[in-house]
Amino acid sequence: MEATEAKRYFSTELLSWYRRHKRDLPWRRHRNAYYTWVSEIMLQQTRVDTVIPYFNRFIEQFPTVQALAEAPEEEVLKAWEGLGYYSRARNLQSAVREVHESYGGVVPDSKEAVSALKGVGPYTTGAILSIAYNKPEPAVDGNVMRVLSRYFRIEDDIAKPRTRVRMEVLAQELIPEGAAGDFNQGLMELGALVCTPKSPHCLTCPVMAHCAGRAAGVEETLPVKTKAKPPRPEARAAIILQGSSSEAGKVLIRQRPSTGLLARMWELPHTELSSASAGAGAAALPAAHAALSAHLAEQGFALEAPRWLLQTEHTFSHIHWQMDVLLGSLDVSVSGYGATDRLPSHYRWISREEMADFAFPNVFLRILNAYFDQHA
Repeated sequence: MEATEAKRYFSTELLSWYRRHKRDLPWRRHRNAYYTWVSEIMLQQTRVDTVIPYFNRFIEQFPTVQALAEAPEEEVLKAWEGLGYYSRARNLQSAVREVHESYGGVVPDSKEAVSALKGVGPYTTGAILSIAYNKPEPAVDGNVMRVLSRYFRIEDDIAKPRTRVRMEVLAQELIPEGAAGDFNQGLMELGALVCTPKSPHCLTCPVMAHCAGRAAGVEETLPVKTKAKPPRPEARAAIILQGSSSEAGKVLIRQRPSTGLLARMWELPHTELSSASAGAGAAALPAAHAALSAHLAEQGFALEAPRWLLQTEHTFSHIHWQMDVLLGSLDVSVSGYGATDRLPSHYRWISREEMADFAFPNVFLRILNAYFDQHA
């Protein structure tokens, strides 16, 4: 099939398929640029099924640009808790504040203005402009590159910037007149539901008949993508410190610094261990005890002999934490930090009920919930 004809066939059949089979998703029920924006930020590196309840709760709590712009950051992070990649939430709120202040609370409809907002890259720019405003802008993410790589048999490495640029040019050429929003969502939908990373469902694909990748038998080897560097393993020791006397039933948490990984979120006290202790489990107790004692002493805390509690792990984009968790208490006679009014300003004693007032990364949520489940 001639190239122009293959493009026309692709666009026509995909658009028709999408309009017949599109999923009923909450952000699709309204042509609202703010809703589109929030959903696209949430959907980055996160599954649709996971995002739906978060989106519904987030929009209920922050229904407008103004509501999100004026909300305390702590409330926004708490509403985002569990989605991970918390810089997305901070960047979203920062950009929404700019929209509130500079555009009267209306998400702009120009490529220049939208792409200048904090945390809004080429894909999100295209998604907002096409879905909310039906502007013929491409929205090229991993799903879209996979579909285009297979249908047009493009064997360039999609990890390279020049390949993304080529994909964006191609995707824009494919957009049917007056149907940018539906077409771009159709591309995303096809990649999510049919042209999946492994074992694509070719027999149900609306454009299978002229898919060059399938015709050549390479649909499962495309797209070509160089592997990213694996996250760096890091052994850590954390501790649940139980309160006594007036703080009985509570545990000690602290707030992270205002910059860097998981900025301003709350966590259990923890510190890095030597790599030799990684994955050691209960055998890591002496090393973990020593490291935590030294770490806490820097804040004026004295640690009583703890016991090993559990082991867990968590992967960030560039670090993989292997964490041994201890259970213990403070030697109040030495540290003097048993009472709330004598704690350093970034530490708190909290009960399980009070967890709702603080935003925690997933790894610490899991540990805290496991502990309180056992000590209810």
